[in-house]
Amino acid sequence: MNVICATLNAKYIHTNLAIRYLKAYAQPEFDIEIAEYTIKDPAMNIVTDLYRKKPDIIGFSCYIWNIEETIKVIKMLKKIDPHITIVVGGPEVSYDVREWLETVPEFDFIVIGEGEETFKQFLMQMHGQRDFRSVHGLAFREDGEIVVNPQRNKINLAEMPSPFRFPEDIPHLPKRITYIETSRGCPFSCQFCLSSIEVGVRYFDREKVKEDIRYLMEHGARTIKFVDRTFNISRSYAMEMFQFLIDEHVPGTVFQFEITADIMRPEVIEFLNKEAPPGLFRFEIGVQSTNDEVNRLVMRKQNFAKLTRTVTLVKQGGKIAQHLDLIAGLPEEDYTSFRKTFNDVFALRPEELQLGFLKMLRGTGLRLRAPEYGYVFMDHAPYEVLKNNVLSFDDIIRIKQVEDVLEKYWNDHRMDETIDYLVTHVFPTPFDFFQTFGTYWDEQGWSRIGHQLEDLFRRLYEFLQAKQLTELPVVEALMKYDYLHNQKHKPRKPWWEEKADKEQRAMLYRHILENPSLLGNEFATLELDEKTLFKHTVMEIVPIDIGHYMKTKEVRHVPTVMIAYFDPVRLQTAIFSAELSLFADVLEK
Repeated sequence: MNVICATLNAKYIHTNLAIRYLKAYAQPEFDIEIAEYTIKDPAMNIVTDLYRKKPDIIGFSCYIWNIEETIKVIKMLKKIDPHITIVVGGPEVSYDVREWLETVPEFDFIVIGEGEETFKQFLMQMHGQRDFRSVHGLAFREDGEIVVNPQRNKINLAEMPSPFRFPEDIPHLPKRITYIETSRGCPFSCQFCLSSIEVGVRYFDREKVKEDIRYLMEHGARTIKFVDRTFNISRSYAMEMFQFLIDEHVPGTVFQFEITADIMRPEVIEFLNKEAPPGLFRFEIGVQSTNDEVNRLVMRKQNFAKLTRTVTLVKQGGKIAQHLDLIAGLPEEDYTSFRKTFNDVFALRPEELQLGFLKMLRGTGLRLRAPEYGYVFMDHAPYEVLKNNVLSFDDIIRIKQVEDVLEKYWNDHRMDETIDYLVTHVFPTPFDFFQTFGTYWDEQGWSRIGHQLEDLFRRLYEFLQAKQLTELPVVEALMKYDYLHNQKHKPRKPWWEEKADKEQRAMLYRHILENPSLLGNEFATLELDEKTLFKHTVMEIVPIDIGHYMKTKEVRHVPTVMIAYFDPVRLQTAIFSAELSLFADVLEK
Protein backbone atom coordinates (compact mmCIF):
# COMPACT_ATOMS: atom_id res chain seq x y z
CA MET A 1 0.00 0.00 0.00
CA ASN A 2 1.10 3.52 -0.75
CA VAL A 3 0.29 5.46 2.45
CA ILE A 4 0.63 9.21 2.88
CA CYS A 5 0.19 11.25 6.06
CA ALA A 6 -0.59 14.85 5.17
CA THR A 7 -1.48 18.10 6.84
CA LEU A 8 -1.98 21.79 6.11
CA ASN A 9 0.12 23.87 8.50
CA ALA A 10 -0.82 27.44 9.38
CA LYS A 11 2.55 28.69 8.07
CA TYR A 12 5.47 27.27 6.15
CA ILE A 13 7.79 27.59 9.15
CA HIS A 14 5.59 25.25 11.19
CA THR A 15 6.00 21.47 11.23
CA ASN A 16 3.50 18.82 12.22
CA LEU A 17 4.62 16.53 15.02
CA ALA A 18 1.58 14.23 14.89
CA ILE A 19 2.14 12.82 11.41
CA ARG A 20 5.78 12.17 12.25
CA TYR A 21 4.72 10.11 15.26
CA LEU A 22 2.37 8.14 12.99
CA LYS A 23 5.20 7.46 10.54
CA ALA A 24 7.65 6.44 13.27
CA TYR A 25 5.12 4.20 15.03
CA ALA A 26 4.07 2.44 11.81
CA GLN A 27 7.62 1.37 11.00
CA PRO A 28 8.97 -1.09 10.06
CA GLU A 29 5.74 -2.72 8.84
CA PHE A 30 4.68 0.33 6.85
CA ASP A 31 6.70 3.02 5.12
CA ILE A 32 4.63 6.19 5.28
CA GLU A 33 5.37 9.27 3.20
CA ILE A 34 4.89 12.66 4.87
CA ALA A 35 3.36 15.52 2.87
CA GLU A 36 3.06 19.00 4.41
CA TYR A 37 1.40 22.05 2.91
CA THR A 38 0.00 25.33 4.24
CA ILE A 39 -3.53 26.66 4.46
CA LYS A 40 -2.55 29.40 2.01
CA ASP A 41 -1.50 26.96 -0.71
CA PRO A 42 -4.14 26.73 -3.48
CA ALA A 43 -6.26 23.62 -2.97
CA MET A 44 -5.70 22.58 -6.59
CA ASN A 45 -1.93 22.62 -6.06
CA ILE A 46 -2.25 20.39 -2.99
CA VAL A 47 -4.61 17.99 -4.74
CA THR A 48 -2.34 17.80 -7.77
CA ASP A 49 0.71 17.02 -5.68
CA LEU A 50 -1.08 14.32 -3.65
CA TYR A 51 -2.66 12.75 -6.73
CA ARG A 52 0.69 12.45 -8.47
CA LYS A 53 1.99 10.41 -5.53
CA LYS A 54 -0.57 7.70 -6.46
CA PRO A 55 -1.72 7.02 -2.90
CA ASP A 56 -3.92 4.18 -1.73
CA ILE A 57 -4.50 5.80 1.67
CA ILE A 58 -4.14 9.41 2.80
CA GLY A 59 -4.33 10.33 6.47
CA PHE A 60 -4.99 14.00 7.25
CA SER A 61 -4.11 15.66 10.57
CA CYS A 62 -6.95 18.07 11.38
CA TYR A 63 -7.09 21.18 13.59
CA ILE A 64 -9.33 24.24 13.84
CA TRP A 65 -6.96 26.26 11.67
CA ASN A 66 -6.92 23.79 8.75
CA ILE A 67 -10.16 21.80 8.81
CA GLU A 68 -12.03 23.96 6.29
CA GLU A 69 -9.22 23.87 3.72
CA THR A 70 -8.56 20.18 4.43
CA ILE A 71 -12.18 19.30 3.63
CA LYS A 72 -11.92 21.18 0.31
CA VAL A 73 -8.85 19.13 -0.60
CA ILE A 74 -10.48 15.85 0.44
CA LYS A 75 -13.65 16.52 -1.56
CA MET A 76 -11.62 17.27 -4.68
CA LEU A 77 -9.50 14.14 -4.23
CA LYS A 78 -12.57 11.95 -3.87
CA LYS A 79 -14.07 13.38 -7.05
CA ILE A 80 -10.86 12.67 -8.96
CA ASP A 81 -10.27 9.20 -7.52
CA PRO A 82 -13.01 7.74 -5.27
CA HIS A 83 -10.82 4.71 -4.57
CA ILE A 84 -8.39 6.70 -2.39
CA THR A 85 -9.14 5.85 1.23
CA ILE A 86 -9.36 9.00 3.36
CA VAL A 87 -8.56 8.82 7.08
CA VAL A 88 -8.77 11.89 9.30
CA GLY A 89 -7.54 12.39 12.85
CA GLY A 90 -6.54 15.09 15.26
CA PRO A 91 -8.29 17.22 17.89
CA GLU A 92 -10.77 18.82 15.46
CA VAL A 93 -12.38 15.52 14.40
CA SER A 94 -11.99 13.54 17.63
CA TYR A 95 -15.24 14.99 19.00
CA ASP A 96 -18.74 14.99 17.47
CA VAL A 97 -17.54 11.99 15.45
CA ARG A 98 -20.99 10.93 14.27
CA GLU A 99 -21.73 14.47 13.07
CA TRP A 100 -18.51 14.49 11.04
CA LEU A 101 -19.30 11.17 9.38
CA GLU A 102 -22.84 12.33 8.62
CA THR A 103 -21.87 15.72 7.17
CA VAL A 104 -18.65 14.83 5.33
CA PRO A 105 -19.27 11.60 3.37
CA GLU A 106 -15.75 11.84 1.93
CA PHE A 107 -14.34 10.89 5.36
CA ASP A 108 -13.92 7.11 5.19
CA PHE A 109 -12.43 6.67 8.66
CA ILE A 110 -11.84 8.84 11.73
CA VAL A 111 -9.06 8.10 14.21
CA ILE A 112 -10.24 9.30 17.62
CA GLY A 113 -7.82 10.79 20.14
CA GLU A 114 -4.27 9.50 20.51
CA GLY A 115 -3.70 8.00 17.10
CA GLU A 116 -0.39 6.17 16.83
CA GLU A 117 -1.55 2.67 17.78
CA THR A 118 -5.00 3.07 16.23
CA PHE A 119 -3.63 4.17 12.86
CA LYS A 120 -1.12 1.33 12.74
CA GLN A 121 -3.79 -1.26 13.53
CA PHE A 122 -6.02 0.31 10.91
CA LEU A 123 -3.25 -0.09 8.31
CA MET A 124 -2.79 -3.73 9.31
CA GLN A 125 -6.51 -4.37 8.82
CA MET A 126 -6.44 -2.60 5.46
CA HIS A 127 -3.59 -4.90 4.48
CA GLY A 128 -5.25 -7.99 6.00
CA GLN A 129 -8.73 -9.05 7.02
CA ARG A 130 -10.31 -5.57 7.06
CA ASP A 131 -11.96 -6.23 10.42
CA PHE A 132 -12.26 -2.56 11.38
CA ARG A 133 -14.56 -3.24 14.33
CA SER A 134 -11.55 -4.72 16.11
CA VAL A 135 -9.62 -1.45 15.97
CA HIS A 136 -10.24 0.58 19.12
CA GLY A 137 -10.43 4.34 18.59
CA LEU A 138 -11.67 4.03 15.00
CA ALA A 139 -14.97 5.33 13.55
CA PHE A 140 -16.36 4.48 10.10
CA ARG A 141 -19.46 3.48 8.15
CA GLU A 142 -20.51 -0.12 7.58
CA ASP A 143 -23.61 -1.11 5.60
CA GLY A 144 -24.99 2.38 5.97
CA GLU A 145 -24.45 2.37 9.74
CA ILE A 146 -22.01 4.62 11.59
CA VAL A 147 -19.73 2.59 13.84
CA VAL A 148 -17.77 4.28 16.63
CA ASN A 149 -15.45 1.82 18.33
CA PRO A 150 -14.50 2.31 22.00
CA GLN A 151 -11.37 4.36 22.54
CA ARG A 152 -8.22 2.51 23.45
CA ASN A 153 -6.13 2.81 26.59
CA LYS A 154 -3.47 5.49 26.65
CA ILE A 155 -0.24 4.56 24.95
CA ASN A 156 2.94 3.97 26.96
CA LEU A 157 4.91 7.11 26.12
CA ALA A 158 8.16 5.69 27.43
CA GLU A 159 8.14 3.21 24.55
CA MET A 160 7.33 5.72 21.82
CA PRO A 161 9.80 5.81 18.92
CA SER A 162 11.46 9.09 17.98
CA PRO A 163 9.58 11.18 15.38
CA PHE A 164 12.73 13.10 14.42
CA ARG A 165 15.03 10.63 12.71
CA PHE A 166 13.86 11.00 9.12
CA PRO A 167 16.59 12.04 6.64
CA GLU A 168 14.12 14.03 4.53
CA ASP A 169 13.54 16.41 7.47
CA ILE A 170 17.18 17.35 7.98
CA PRO A 171 17.44 20.06 5.27
CA HIS A 172 14.44 21.89 6.75
CA LEU A 173 15.49 21.96 10.42
CA PRO A 174 17.43 25.27 10.36
CA LYS A 175 14.58 27.28 8.81
CA ARG A 176 11.48 25.86 10.47
CA ILE A 177 10.11 25.53 14.00
CA THR A 178 10.64 22.07 15.47
CA TYR A 179 7.97 20.93 17.93
CA ILE A 180 8.77 18.46 20.68
CA GLU A 181 6.78 17.06 23.58
CA THR A 182 8.08 15.63 26.83
CA SER A 183 4.63 14.99 28.31
CA ARG A 184 0.97 14.68 27.37
CA GLY A 185 -2.00 15.83 29.38
CA CYS A 186 -2.64 18.72 31.74
CA PRO A 187 -3.29 18.82 35.50
CA PHE A 188 -5.79 21.67 35.18
CA SER A 189 -9.46 21.72 34.16
CA CYS A 190 -9.91 24.97 32.20
CA GLN A 191 -13.27 24.53 30.48
CA PHE A 192 -12.29 26.31 27.26
CA CYS A 193 -9.32 24.02 26.60
CA LEU A 194 -9.21 20.52 25.11
CA SER A 195 -6.29 19.58 27.35
CA SER A 196 -8.62 19.64 30.36
CA ILE A 197 -10.45 16.57 29.01
CA GLU A 198 -7.47 14.26 29.47
CA VAL A 199 -6.93 13.39 33.13
CA GLY A 200 -3.39 13.42 34.47
CA VAL A 201 0.04 14.04 32.99
CA ARG A 202 2.16 11.31 31.37
CA TYR A 203 5.85 11.67 30.57
CA PHE A 204 8.05 10.44 27.75
CA ASP A 205 11.38 8.82 28.58
CA ARG A 206 13.50 11.84 29.46
CA GLU A 207 16.79 10.31 28.27
CA LYS A 208 15.24 9.63 24.87
CA VAL A 209 13.99 13.22 24.81
CA LYS A 210 17.49 14.49 25.52
CA GLU A 211 18.91 12.34 22.74
CA ASP A 212 16.31 13.76 20.35
CA ILE A 213 17.24 17.31 21.32
CA ARG A 214 20.94 16.57 20.81
CA TYR A 215 20.14 15.10 17.39
CA LEU A 216 18.02 18.10 16.40
CA MET A 217 20.68 20.62 17.43
CA GLU A 218 23.39 18.60 15.73
CA HIS A 219 21.43 18.77 12.47
CA GLY A 220 20.76 22.50 12.60
CA ALA A 221 17.45 23.02 14.45
CA ARG A 222 17.41 26.59 15.74
CA THR A 223 13.89 27.05 17.16
CA ILE A 224 12.61 24.18 19.29
CA LYS A 225 9.20 24.60 20.87
CA PHE A 226 7.97 22.33 23.66
CA VAL A 227 4.25 21.65 23.25
CA ASP A 228 3.75 20.40 26.83
CA ARG A 229 0.66 22.11 28.21
CA THR A 230 2.40 22.92 31.52
CA PHE A 231 6.12 22.36 31.20
CA ASN A 232 6.88 23.27 34.83
CA ILE A 233 4.18 21.21 36.56
CA SER A 234 6.99 19.10 38.02
CA ARG A 235 9.64 21.43 39.43
CA SER A 236 12.33 18.73 39.58
CA TYR A 237 11.66 17.66 36.00
CA ALA A 238 11.68 21.23 34.70
CA MET A 239 14.91 22.01 36.56
CA GLU A 240 16.58 18.92 35.12
CA MET A 241 15.58 19.89 31.58
CA PHE A 242 16.55 23.54 32.04
CA GLN A 243 19.99 22.46 33.29
CA PHE A 244 20.41 20.04 30.39
CA LEU A 245 19.51 22.70 27.83
CA ILE A 246 21.84 25.25 29.44
CA ASP A 247 24.71 22.75 29.52
CA GLU A 248 24.34 21.30 26.04
CA HIS A 249 22.66 23.93 23.86
CA VAL A 250 24.18 24.96 20.58
CA PRO A 251 24.68 28.76 20.38
CA GLY A 252 21.87 30.37 18.41
CA THR A 253 19.24 27.81 19.46
CA VAL A 254 16.05 29.08 21.10
CA PHE A 255 13.78 26.91 23.27
CA GLN A 256 10.15 27.91 23.86
CA PHE A 257 7.95 26.63 26.68
CA GLU A 258 4.38 27.00 27.88
CA ILE A 259 4.67 27.55 31.62
CA THR A 260 2.25 28.14 34.47
CA ALA A 261 3.73 31.24 36.05
CA ASP A 262 1.98 31.24 39.40
CA ILE A 263 3.45 27.87 40.40
CA MET A 264 7.04 28.70 39.44
CA ARG A 265 9.10 29.10 42.57
CA PRO A 266 11.45 32.09 43.02
CA GLU A 267 14.50 29.83 43.36
CA VAL A 268 13.84 28.42 39.87
CA ILE A 269 13.71 31.93 38.42
CA GLU A 270 16.84 32.88 40.35
CA PHE A 271 18.60 29.87 38.84
CA LEU A 272 17.50 30.81 35.31
CA ASN A 273 18.43 34.47 35.76
CA LYS A 274 21.87 33.42 36.90
CA GLU A 275 22.67 30.45 34.66
CA ALA A 276 20.68 30.77 31.41
CA PRO A 277 22.39 32.52 28.50
CA PRO A 278 20.41 35.52 27.21
CA GLY A 279 17.90 34.56 24.52
CA LEU A 280 18.14 30.79 25.07
CA PHE A 281 14.65 30.46 26.58
CA ARG A 282 11.27 32.00 25.76
CA PHE A 283 8.22 31.59 28.02
CA GLU A 284 4.58 31.54 26.91
CA ILE A 285 2.22 32.26 29.80
CA GLY A 286 -1.55 31.97 29.58
CA VAL A 287 -3.14 34.60 31.81
CA GLN A 288 -6.51 34.72 29.99
CA SER A 289 -8.26 36.82 32.67
CA THR A 290 -7.42 38.50 35.97
CA ASN A 291 -11.06 38.41 37.08
CA ASP A 292 -11.27 35.77 39.83
CA GLU A 293 -14.97 35.11 39.29
CA VAL A 294 -14.43 34.57 35.55
CA ASN A 295 -11.62 32.14 36.29
CA ARG A 296 -13.83 30.29 38.78
CA LEU A 297 -16.57 29.87 36.19
CA VAL A 298 -14.18 28.18 33.78
CA MET A 299 -12.56 26.11 36.57
CA ARG A 300 -9.24 27.89 36.12
CA LYS A 301 -7.00 28.14 39.17
CA GLN A 302 -4.76 31.20 39.06
CA ASN A 303 -3.01 33.37 41.61
CA PHE A 304 -2.38 36.61 39.74
CA ALA A 305 -0.17 38.02 42.50
CA LYS A 306 2.20 35.07 42.20
CA LEU A 307 2.01 35.20 38.41
CA THR A 308 2.98 38.88 38.58
CA ARG A 309 5.91 38.03 40.83
CA THR A 310 7.18 35.43 38.35
CA VAL A 311 6.82 37.65 35.28
CA THR A 312 8.46 40.56 37.08
CA LEU A 313 11.42 38.52 38.35
CA VAL A 314 11.98 36.99 34.92
CA LYS A 315 11.82 40.42 33.29
CA GLN A 316 14.29 41.83 35.81
CA GLY A 317 16.68 39.03 34.91
CA GLY A 318 16.72 40.25 31.32
CA LYS A 319 17.47 36.77 29.95
CA ILE A 320 14.08 35.38 28.91
CA ALA A 321 11.46 36.91 26.60
CA GLN A 322 7.87 36.42 27.76
CA HIS A 323 4.70 36.04 25.69
CA LEU A 324 1.49 36.51 27.71
CA ASP A 325 -1.97 35.47 26.45
CA LEU A 326 -5.40 36.97 27.07
CA ILE A 327 -8.80 35.63 25.99
CA ALA A 328 -11.70 37.99 25.32
CA GLY A 329 -15.18 36.51 25.63
CA LEU A 330 -14.89 34.31 28.73
CA PRO A 331 -18.07 33.84 30.79
CA GLU A 332 -19.28 36.98 32.60
CA GLU A 333 -16.26 39.05 31.52
CA ASP A 334 -17.86 42.15 30.05
CA TYR A 335 -16.07 45.00 28.25
CA THR A 336 -15.23 46.83 31.48
CA SER A 337 -13.83 43.71 33.12
CA PHE A 338 -11.75 42.88 30.05
CA ARG A 339 -10.38 46.44 30.03
CA LYS A 340 -9.16 45.86 33.58
CA THR A 341 -7.67 42.47 32.65
CA PHE A 342 -5.80 44.07 29.77
CA ASN A 343 -4.44 46.88 31.93
CA ASP A 344 -3.45 44.47 34.72
CA VAL A 345 -1.38 42.42 32.31
CA PHE A 346 0.02 45.25 30.19
CA ALA A 347 1.35 46.79 33.39
CA LEU A 348 3.83 43.90 33.44
CA ARG A 349 5.19 45.11 30.07
CA PRO A 350 5.60 41.64 28.53
CA GLU A 351 7.68 41.44 25.38
CA GLU A 352 4.54 40.20 23.65
CA LEU A 353 0.89 40.40 24.69
CA GLN A 354 -1.37 38.18 22.62
CA LEU A 355 -5.02 39.20 22.61
CA GLY A 356 -7.14 36.28 21.44
CA PHE A 357 -10.86 35.61 21.30
CA LEU A 358 -12.62 32.66 22.89
CA LYS A 359 -13.06 29.69 20.59
CA MET A 360 -15.81 27.23 21.46
CA LEU A 361 -13.84 24.09 20.71
CA ARG A 362 -15.63 20.80 20.13
CA GLY A 363 -15.51 18.61 23.20
CA THR A 364 -14.87 21.35 25.74
CA GLY A 365 -17.03 21.90 28.78
CA LEU A 366 -17.67 25.52 27.85
CA ARG A 367 -19.10 24.57 24.46
CA LEU A 368 -21.46 22.14 26.15
CA ARG A 369 -22.58 24.92 28.53
CA ALA A 370 -22.77 27.62 25.84
CA PRO A 371 -26.54 28.31 26.25
CA GLU A 372 -26.00 28.99 29.96
CA TYR A 373 -24.04 32.15 29.08
CA GLY A 374 -25.93 33.10 25.94
CA TYR A 375 -23.05 32.31 23.63
CA VAL A 376 -23.39 32.91 19.92
CA PHE A 377 -20.39 31.66 17.96
CA MET A 378 -19.29 30.74 14.45
CA ASP A 379 -20.75 27.50 13.08
CA HIS A 380 -17.47 26.75 11.32
CA ALA A 381 -13.90 26.55 12.58
CA PRO A 382 -12.41 28.26 14.51
CA TYR A 383 -15.82 28.58 16.28
CA GLU A 384 -14.93 32.04 17.55
CA VAL A 385 -17.38 33.74 19.91
CA LEU A 386 -19.53 36.49 18.36
CA LYS A 387 -21.33 37.59 21.52
CA ASN A 388 -22.69 36.38 24.84
CA ASN A 389 -24.95 37.62 27.61
CA VAL A 390 -22.50 40.32 28.82
CA LEU A 391 -20.43 41.07 25.69
CA SER A 392 -22.17 42.39 22.59
CA PHE A 393 -20.90 42.04 19.03
CA ASP A 394 -20.19 45.80 19.15
CA ASP A 395 -17.90 45.10 22.12
CA ILE A 396 -16.18 42.33 20.17
CA ILE A 397 -15.58 44.73 17.27
CA ARG A 398 -14.04 47.31 19.62
CA ILE A 399 -11.73 44.76 21.23
CA LYS A 400 -10.65 43.58 17.77
CA GLN A 401 -9.64 47.17 17.05
CA VAL A 402 -7.40 46.98 20.12
CA GLU A 403 -5.93 43.71 18.93
CA ASP A 404 -5.06 45.18 15.52
CA VAL A 405 -2.93 48.08 16.75
CA LEU A 406 -1.55 46.14 19.72
CA GLU A 407 0.03 43.69 17.29
CA LYS A 408 1.50 46.40 15.08
CA TYR A 409 2.64 48.88 17.70
CA TRP A 410 3.61 46.82 20.74
CA ASN A 411 4.28 43.20 19.85
CA ASP A 412 6.45 44.13 16.86
CA HIS A 413 8.52 46.51 19.05
CA ARG A 414 8.79 49.22 16.44
CA MET A 415 8.39 52.09 18.91
CA ASP A 416 8.70 50.90 22.50
CA GLU A 417 9.73 54.25 24.02
CA THR A 418 6.88 56.06 22.28
CA ILE A 419 4.16 53.62 23.28
CA ASP A 420 5.43 53.38 26.84
CA TYR A 421 5.27 57.18 27.17
CA LEU A 422 1.80 57.37 25.63
CA VAL A 423 0.27 54.70 27.88
CA THR A 424 1.99 56.05 30.98
CA HIS A 425 1.69 59.83 30.65
CA VAL A 426 -0.81 60.74 27.93
CA PHE A 427 -3.78 58.35 27.99
CA PRO A 428 -5.67 57.27 31.14
CA THR A 429 -4.66 53.60 30.73
CA PRO A 430 -2.87 51.41 28.16
CA PHE A 431 -6.20 49.95 27.04
CA ASP A 432 -7.61 53.43 26.43
CA PHE A 433 -4.69 54.30 24.14
CA PHE A 434 -4.98 51.11 22.09
CA GLN A 435 -8.78 51.38 21.96
CA THR A 436 -8.84 55.04 20.92
CA PHE A 437 -6.10 54.55 18.34
CA GLY A 438 -7.59 51.25 17.13
CA THR A 439 -10.98 52.87 16.56
CA TYR A 440 -9.37 55.77 14.67
CA TRP A 441 -7.32 53.28 12.62
CA ASP A 442 -10.47 51.39 11.67
CA GLU A 443 -12.42 54.54 10.84
CA GLN A 444 -9.66 55.68 8.46
CA GLY A 445 -9.91 52.38 6.58
CA TRP A 446 -6.28 51.53 7.32
CA SER A 447 -7.18 48.00 8.39
CA ARG A 448 -8.04 47.26 4.76
CA ILE A 449 -4.77 48.41 3.20
CA GLY A 450 -1.11 47.49 3.49
CA HIS A 451 1.53 49.48 5.28
CA GLN A 452 5.28 49.92 5.43
CA LEU A 453 7.27 50.92 8.49
CA GLU A 454 7.14 54.63 7.67
CA ASP A 455 3.36 54.39 7.25
CA LEU A 456 2.99 53.15 10.82
CA PHE A 457 4.82 56.19 12.15
CA ARG A 458 2.90 58.61 9.93
CA ARG A 459 -0.45 57.11 10.92
CA LEU A 460 0.29 57.27 14.62
CA TYR A 461 1.44 60.88 14.21
CA GLU A 462 -1.72 61.75 12.29
CA PHE A 463 -3.83 60.23 15.05
CA LEU A 464 -1.97 62.16 17.74
CA GLN A 465 -2.33 65.39 15.78
CA ALA A 466 -6.07 64.75 15.50
CA LYS A 467 -6.21 64.37 19.30
CA GLN A 468 -4.49 67.81 19.61
CA LEU A 469 -2.21 66.57 22.36
CA THR A 470 -0.19 69.11 24.30
CA GLU A 471 2.49 66.41 24.68
CA LEU A 472 2.87 66.02 20.92
CA PRO A 473 6.38 67.58 20.71
CA VAL A 474 7.67 65.10 23.31
CA VAL A 475 5.99 62.17 21.59
CA GLU A 476 7.31 63.24 18.20
CA ALA A 477 10.86 63.30 19.59
CA LEU A 478 10.45 59.80 20.99
CA MET A 479 9.00 58.59 17.69
CA LYS A 480 12.07 59.89 15.87
CA TYR A 481 14.31 58.17 18.41
CA ASP A 482 12.45 54.86 18.03
CA TYR A 483 12.52 55.05 14.25
CA LEU A 484 16.25 55.70 14.06
CA HIS A 485 17.18 53.33 16.87
CA ASN A 486 15.49 50.38 15.19
CA GLN A 487 17.12 50.84 11.78
CA LYS A 488 20.16 48.82 10.73
CA HIS A 489 20.96 51.06 7.77
CA LYS A 490 20.64 54.80 7.28
CA PRO A 491 17.07 55.38 6.05
CA ARG A 492 16.76 56.97 2.63
CA LYS A 493 13.91 59.21 3.71
CA PRO A 494 12.62 59.34 7.31
CA TRP A 495 8.88 59.55 7.93
CA TRP A 496 9.02 63.18 9.11
CA GLU A 497 9.72 66.46 7.36
CA GLU A 498 13.20 67.71 8.24
CA LYS A 499 13.02 71.06 10.01
CA ALA A 500 16.67 72.20 9.98
CA ASP A 501 17.96 73.53 6.66
CA LYS A 502 20.98 72.02 4.91
CA GLU A 503 23.25 74.94 5.76
CA GLN A 504 22.43 74.67 9.44
CA ARG A 505 23.08 70.94 9.41
CA ALA A 506 26.39 71.40 7.64
CA MET A 507 27.47 73.90 10.30
CA LEU A 508 26.50 71.51 13.10
CA TYR A 509 28.31 68.61 11.43
CA ARG A 510 31.49 70.67 11.03
CA HIS A 511 31.36 71.68 14.68
CA ILE A 512 30.93 68.02 15.71
CA LEU A 513 33.93 67.04 13.57
CA GLU A 514 36.02 69.67 15.36
CA ASN A 515 34.61 68.82 18.80
CA PRO A 516 33.42 65.16 18.81
CA SER A 517 33.49 65.02 22.61
CA LEU A 518 30.39 67.26 22.62
CA LEU A 519 28.43 64.07 21.98
CA GLY A 520 30.26 62.17 24.70
CA ASN A 521 33.35 60.03 24.99
CA GLU A 522 31.72 57.01 23.34
CA PHE A 523 31.06 59.04 20.21
CA ALA A 524 34.55 60.57 20.26
CA THR A 525 36.16 57.11 20.34
CA LEU A 526 34.47 56.29 17.03
CA GLU A 527 36.80 58.81 15.38
CA LEU A 528 34.48 59.34 12.43
CA ASP A 529 35.86 61.26 9.50
CA GLU A 530 33.83 63.76 7.49
CA LYS A 531 32.80 61.29 4.79
CA THR A 532 31.62 58.66 7.29
CA LEU A 533 29.80 61.26 9.38
CA PHE A 534 27.77 62.51 6.42
CA LYS A 535 27.23 59.07 4.87
CA HIS A 536 26.32 56.99 7.92
CA THR A 537 24.54 59.36 10.32
CA VAL A 538 21.22 61.16 10.58
CA MET A 539 20.95 64.42 12.52
CA GLU A 540 17.76 65.76 14.04
CA ILE A 541 17.04 68.58 16.48
CA VAL A 542 14.42 67.59 19.07
CA PRO A 543 12.79 69.70 21.81
CA ILE A 544 13.76 67.43 24.74
CA ASP A 545 17.02 66.13 26.18
CA ILE A 546 16.74 62.68 24.62
CA GLY A 547 19.84 61.28 26.36
CA HIS A 548 18.57 62.33 29.77
CA TYR A 549 15.16 60.80 29.07
CA MET A 550 16.63 57.44 28.07
CA LYS A 551 18.56 57.27 31.33
CA THR A 552 15.92 58.58 33.73
CA LYS A 553 12.52 58.59 31.88
CA GLU A 554 12.29 62.23 32.96
CA VAL A 555 11.36 64.84 30.34
CA ARG A 556 13.64 67.90 30.25
CA HIS A 557 12.43 70.49 27.76
CA VAL A 558 15.85 71.32 26.44
CA PRO A 559 16.43 71.48 22.65
CA THR A 560 18.93 68.79 21.73
CA VAL A 561 20.94 67.69 18.73
CA MET A 562 20.38 63.95 18.20
CA ILE A 563 22.81 61.99 16.01
CA ALA A 564 22.09 58.40 14.93
CA TYR A 565 25.16 56.51 13.71
CA PHE A 566 24.52 53.45 11.54
CA ASP A 567 27.58 51.22 11.79
CA PRO A 568 28.03 49.76 8.27
CA VAL A 569 30.10 46.83 9.54
CA ARG A 570 28.25 45.61 12.62
CA LEU A 571 24.85 46.77 11.30
CA GLN A 572 24.08 48.36 14.64
CA THR A 573 22.71 51.79 15.45
CA ALA A 574 23.91 54.07 18.25
CA ILE A 575 22.27 57.36 19.16
CA PHE A 576 24.15 60.27 20.69
CA SER A 577 22.92 63.67 21.79
CA ALA A 578 24.04 67.06 23.06
CA GLU A 579 22.17 70.15 24.15
CA LEU A 580 21.68 72.60 21.31
CA SER A 581 23.01 75.39 23.51
CA LEU A 582 26.51 73.89 23.16
CA PHE A 583 26.33 74.86 19.49
CA ALA A 584 25.12 78.41 20.13
CA ASP A 585 28.27 80.16 18.94
CA VAL A 586 28.44 78.34 15.62
CA LEU A 587 24.71 78.83 14.95
CA GLU A 588 24.97 82.56 15.64
CA LYS A 589 27.73 82.82 13.03
